[in-house]
This record gives sequence, C-alpha cells and structure tokens, in this order.
Amino acid sequence: MARDPFDWIDAHAERRGAAGLVRTLRPRPARSPLLDLASNDYLGLARHSEVTRAGADACLRWGAGSTGSRLVTGSTELHAELEAELAAFCGFEAALVLASGYAANLAAVTALTSEPGTLIVSDAGNHASLIDGCRLSRATTEVVPHADPAAVRKALSGHDGPAVTVTDSVFSVDGDAAPLGELAAACAEAGAALLVDDAHGLGVLGDGGRGAAAAAGLAGAPGLVCTATLSKSLGSQGGVVLGPARVIGHLVNAARTFIFDTGLAPAATGAALGALRLLRREPDRAARAREVARELHKRLAAAGLEATAPDACVVSVRAPSPEAAVQWAADCREAGLAVGCFRPPSVPDGISRLRLTARADLTDREIGDAVGTIVRTAPPRR
Repeated sequence: MARDPFDWIDAHAERRGAAGLVRTLRPRPARSPLLDLASNDYLGLARHSEVTRAGADACLRWGAGSTGSRLVTGSTELHAELEAELAAFCGFEAALVLASGYAANLAAVTALTSEPGTLIVSDAGNHASLIDGCRLSRATTEVVPHADPAAVRKALSGHDGPAVTVTDSVFSVDGDAAPLGELAAACAEAGAALLVDDAHGLGVLGDGGRGAAAAAGLAGAPGLVCTATLSKSLGSQGGVVLGPARVIGHLVNAARTFIFDTGLAPAATGAALGALRLLRREPDRAARAREVARELHKRLAAAGLEATAPDACVVSVRAPSPEAAVQWAADCREAGLAVGCFRPPSVPDGISRLRLTARADLTDREIGDAVGTIVRTAPPRR
C-alpha cells in the first residue's frame, strides 16, 4: 500500500493540541454584537460611511479587480492618486502601493538587500513579514536584541559593505515603540539604510497620524524607507512603501511581490484614499486613539493585571499559559467582548497574552465595560 504523503501532518496536529496551540477560523457576521477590541481598526474607519462609499464608487468606476499586475494592466489613476497623497501626508518623496502590507515588507527587504555582501540587522521582535523578507533576501542577517541601538551600532561597525537595519516602529505584541532617533543615528554613522515597518504607527503616531517617522522628525530622511499597511488605521487593505524616489523606482523594477502580483483592487484603493482624506480633515482621531489606549492600560493596571503601557494603540495583558489565554479570550467573547489572543509561535518571548487594540471611536462607557469584562474573566495568577 502506498504511503500517505500527509501522515506527518497528524503528528504536528497532535503536538499542537497537547501544547494548547491549535488555531481555528471563526467567520464573523457582517454585523457583530461584540464590542471590538480585537481588530486593528484604530481610527474606526472600516465602516465609516465616507470610506465605504469611496470604496464602492471606485469598484463601480474601475471594476471589481485590478485585472493584472501593475506593470501590465493593474495600475490605475486611482493608485497614482493614493501614492501621491500618502507620500505627501507622511512626508516622503514617493510611495508605491502593493496588494498587502506583508507584500510591501517582502518587497522592501528583498529589493533593498540584493547587492552582494549586504548585511541585514534585524530586531528580535520584528513582525513575521520582516523576518520572512530577511529569509527570502538570502542576505547575511544578524538578529539583535529588541530595541537595542547599541547592539545595532555594534553589528554595523563590524561590517564593510552595504547594510540595512530593519525594525517595526511599533511592535505588534506588546505595543512598544522602537527608538527610531537612536537607530537612525547609528545607521547614519555606518552609512546604512534604515527600513521601518510603520504598520501600527501610520494614522496613530505623529501630528495628525502622519506616522512614526514624522513623530521622530525623520520623515523624508535620505537613508530612511518606511512601509505600512492600509488595513489598520485606514480601515481598508493593501500596503505601501515610502521613501526616496530612486528607491521607489528600484522597487518597481526589482521587487518581485510588486512585479508579479496582481495590483491592489480598486475598491480597497478607493477606500484607503477616502480614509486618508478623512483623516486629514479630522486629525484629532489619532490623538483620541492614543488616549483610549492609555485609559485601557491605566484601568487594567489599577485592577492588578499585568498590562503593558502603550506607546501607540496596542495594550498587551499577560496570561499564565496558552490554555489560560485561550479560555480568557473565550470567556470575554461569551460576555460580549472580542479580544486578540496571542500565543507561541506568534509571540517572540513565548509568553501568551490577550492583545487589546484601542479605537478612536470607543466611548468612555465602552472602555469601562471592556475593562470590567477582562477583569471579571481573568484567570487566577500563578
């Protein structure tokens, strides 16, 4: 009898089950009754009537799909508008829109490290998309301790050749911010580029939500490239790379996840553009989102829970075990609250936690209800 080629999957499934790490899909309804602290809709724009109308209008005008890669038929005037406005808003010379934030990171990391002998210096807490970009680049990669500019400086000092330091701006697990000013200084001393994934900073940090680079006074710096997703603060979908015009031109010609991928759908492009224009008119949304995050942390900490102080909109609450985290999230859901549940291997430190994402449109009453539910359902501490 022929051997079953997928027998090995069963063993992996058994190990995941024994470790309490099984993941399942849970389709949500169009209108959920749950109070949402699980999504990345930081500014509350995913269902905003102006944003959804912009997406629907774009779909009706340009069609349901972009019909091809952007170098063939998939690039529309709408894409060019979004790129120009994102670059201007964030303070960069140029921008390039891709089909996802993941694709944007893969594009930026691989295209900017294609020169032989390039060194990548990567923060230990970086997002999986940056890690995968490092792997796909085939460049020498040195992983340095989390948020440690001295370690970055040391790694760069021992290298003679092109180098790129890669970091999140706001780390997605605990919500802490990278020391961008110090990292930029270390890179400038060594003649290295700095690549920053601003997925959790765009729309939240900086004046009116212009992002982490703007907040650090680095927007438009010649050695800086930023990536971001359009699926968080802008409530849509897609990714963007921002930087000097010559860097963006290089990506158009060298980034495989841009060249060989279908362009971002018109509806998502239009919705992101509508959200960006709304944010420019209502810049206080960014400050309100940060205020909600601080309030969540303050109340949870006052209740005795081990919650991280947020630098942006992510608040992490530690759980005693993966199983406890899963049960805690399930109990919250049963009580009407959706929260994120992060467990290994999604967390680099191996510590399971609930992850709460603040939203600008949460009311004070909703904040109180959410905190009350989390505290009431918390597992016993060991």
